[in-house]
Amino acid sequence: MRELVREHRTDPAQLVQPLFVVENPGQAGPIASMPGIERYTVESAVREARTLDALGLGSVLLFGIPKTKDARGSKNFDPDGVVQQTAREIKSALPHMIVIADLCNCEYTDHGHCGILNERGDVDNDATVEILARTALTYARAGVDVVAPSDMMDGRVGAIREALDGEDFEEIAIMAYSAKYASAFYGPFREAAGSTPQFGDRRTYQMDPSNVREALREMTLDVQEGADILMVKPALAYLDVVRAARDRFDLPIAVYNVSGEYSMIKAAALNGWIDEERAVHEMLVSFARAGANIVITYFAKEYAARSR
Repeated sequence: MRELVREHRTDPAQLVQPLFVVENPGQAGPIASMPGIERYTVESAVREARTLDALGLGSVLLFGIPKTKDARGSKNFDPDGVVQQTAREIKSALPHMIVIADLCNCEYTDHGHCGILNERGDVDNDATVEILARTALTYARAGVDVVAPSDMMDGRVGAIREALDGEDFEEIAIMAYSAKYASAFYGPFREAAGSTPQFGDRRTYQMDPSNVREALREMTLDVQEGADILMVKPALAYLDVVRAARDRFDLPIAVYNVSGEYSMIKAAALNGWIDEERAVHEMLVSFARAGANIVITYFAKEYAARSR
């Protein structure tokens, strides 16, 4: 009876599995702070995509880790960059799989910030937006279905949409990290992607965790600029923001169940302090209950395997 009258469910088809892909094969392997998650080569990422597909997971989110970095993040918009290569190979092997490419500079810059720096050492918003639009085109040409700008630069959604439409990529969707907070929950990701800032922090362009109305303003701007999907990141500590977004906007809402949230549950479960399977289910259904249509989570593979 409980299952018959259940109000909210989490279906594996709603879940997106992030994949870290390295250009240098020597960097592939397990990530210490994220038990069960690893960095892949292009070839092993395709094999993992096949496994995910067999489990009923239809979407992956790609993060690239280049061999070399520079101040402009030049490897980000290299047509033969690691994300571009991986997208081509996954779409060749699994044409029906939705390939989403995270669009940012932090993994590609030698200083670790999400934008290009000016002479004062501050992030140059407009110069960064130009790089993002240029990179988005290389992703589209590689066969990516969705580009997901995560940098929080002003005006980037409109610039990306204009660039894509200008080359007849109107069908490429934009999943905007519209409300990305300056959070303490990103630590394990920064180890995984090698994207820790070399100085300062990201509070000048990521959001204050105390603000909700600001998040709604940011989302409104992204809707006006042509975003197809709005995202709230992190997820667990921001369910009120997800609900506010669901009540305000008639677009799909995504949440990112980030690395710190993943690692907390994994650590507690490995110590025998919580029941991992029940905790993960409870957490994922809370995202759906708050109004999320799409859940990006490192638990996607395990959850889908248990759901079969």
